[in-house]
Amino acid sequence: MGILRLIATPIGNLDDFSPRGQRALSELDALACEDTRVTRRLFERFGLEAPRTIFSYHEHNEHQAGRRIAGLLDEGLRVGICSDGGYPGISDPGYRALSEAVEAGHEIEVIPGPSAVPVALLLSGLPTSSYTFKGFAPRKSGQRQRFFAEDAAAPHTLIVFESPYRVGKLLADALVALGDRRAAVCCELTKKFERADRGFLSELAAKYRDAKVKGEVTIVIAGSHPKFARDYEPGDGPVVDTDDEGDED
Repeated sequence: MGILRLIATPIGNLDDFSPRGQRALSELDALACEDTRVTRRLFERFGLEAPRTIFSYHEHNEHQAGRRIAGLLDEGLRVGICSDGGYPGISDPGYRALSEAVEAGHEIEVIPGPSAVPVALLLSGLPTSSYTFKGFAPRKSGQRQRFFAEDAAAPHTLIVFESPYRVGKLLADALVALGDRRAAVCCELTKKFERADRGFLSELAAKYRDAKVKGEVTIVIAGSHPKFARDYEPGDGPVVDTDDEGDED
């Protein structure tokens, strides 16, 4: 049987890559990665010898690349998967290959490392005892509002990823669905210009309505509790479907 290694990689600061992660990369027979150019920088930065076989594994070729991973594992090889940053399989391709490898009986190793979720959660200053990571929100406004409304009554902190081009729209939809709660917009995590803007959703939605945002964004929103809310009732605004065709990806 083969060994599938899911390797977490830095989300911005290369110094966060652990010795174990470096060793795991250097011991592979084959590596599937989101963008081979990004991952090769790790080999160069840490002076690691790259495996002979490196290929792309992303949302547009997930099925084809997944079959290749399965074939390599069936040959008894050590195969790694990594994304451009963070954990593969969590809001990035990797889960399908993992699921198939588990079903086939291959050995699974997870090499821990950086993740935007706990970093943003702690930076937000919001409760950490219970939280839900919801991944990326839908692109359309009405769908986004329903996406948040599912957790409107839940007490746990919410964490979402968002494109830098839709931050203002997401905050506005969260305000409609959840009411005016405390939240934080976390940008450029682990990088030189890392920042966390904290405030109520109404304030943040206004601030980011026309703001130009760079890099990856993680948004943290308080759960349903009077301590973190202002006088704005969920559902005060209309739920309207828009196709957001003007948004960039």
